[in-house]
Amino acid sequence: MKALFRGSTRLKTQKTYDDGSGDRRGGLVTDEPQTTRESPAEAMEKATKAVAAARQVALACHVNPDGDALGSMLGLFHVLRAAGRDVVASFPTPFVIAPHYRELPGLDLLSEPNDFPAEPDTMLTFDCGSLGRLGDLEPSAKAARELIVIDHHISNDHYGTINLIDPEAAASGWLVLKLIDALELPLNRDAAICLYAALACDTGRFQYETTTPGVFDMARRLSEFGVPITRLSRSLFEEHRFEYLKLLGEALDRSQLVREKRFVWTAVTQDMLKRHDVTMEEVEGLIDILRRTLEAEVTAVLKEEWDGSVRVSLRSLGDVDVRRIAEAHGGGGHRFAAGFTSALDLDAVVERILSAL
Repeated sequence: MKALFRGSTRLKTQKTYDDGSGDRRGGLVTDEPQTTRESPAEAMEKATKAVAAARQVALACHVNPDGDALGSMLGLFHVLRAAGRDVVASFPTPFVIAPHYRELPGLDLLSEPNDFPAEPDTMLTFDCGSLGRLGDLEPSAKAARELIVIDHHISNDHYGTINLIDPEAAASGWLVLKLIDALELPLNRDAAICLYAALACDTGRFQYETTTPGVFDMARRLSEFGVPITRLSRSLFEEHRFEYLKLLGEALDRSQLVREKRFVWTAVTQDMLKRHDVTMEEVEGLIDILRRTLEAEVTAVLKEEWDGSVRVSLRSLGDVDVRRIAEAHGGGGHRFAAGFTSALDLDAVVERILSAL
């Protein structure tokens, strides 16, 4: 993988999609809904046995991966690779990584989607709520002999043969570290860096309500492997190209506050991206700026994709469960952070959100 740090790390460009369908045809993943759901402890035991016995382990995270998705996947990848296991990792097209994840070790070891096993022996997905979020890796998931789903979002479809889902976990990276411990495999520095990034990203730099004493214990343990916390934190959260900062100014200038709904929103259009020479991956952190609005309980950033669809990111301070808004539109997430994709235009999407508040 060649890193293009001027904008995104672009690996391969094809159309992506997020249908949120949870379609379960083929392989061992069936159309029938799950009638029983194992506890996290039961699922952890099953996942540990499955990974330990696997001939090959194929790892995948969701389309347009964020820090928890990438960090979780790469964390387990480094541990299994160091143990001499046959392991491959990838994510769907567009095979693009946002530039602020450039410090994560192992990006150059990722496989392109078309090189991913068509019928994996054992496949694990990370931070991925539905089959549709796997894009062009969905057929591999359906054909896998064993499909292990690792996630901390309550909205997860439980589409695997083993579903390690724990909504109480601060991040998917938390569950991955527990799995590594259960496998009795040693951590290494590369894995620790990736898992630290996963934890830092999904706890909002250790600011969200999910930041428990256990989270700090995990961060302390990972930091003992020499995680470059200062450099990693700056690349993850603070460094941006000047072109992005100019786009940020325009996005903030056009933002709107609906006071009676305690709702603030803005939009990033394809025209804005073109005029400022910025990629969509670079604007991932825009919502963390907008959500600082004192008068707002709920924040939204609407991103116009190249095909005209609108990708929506939602954040809440906690009084409003934005997961329910996202689920009503085919998306998912949790109480504090959620998202969905819509075929409606920007104004219509905003009206839908307002009507749900």
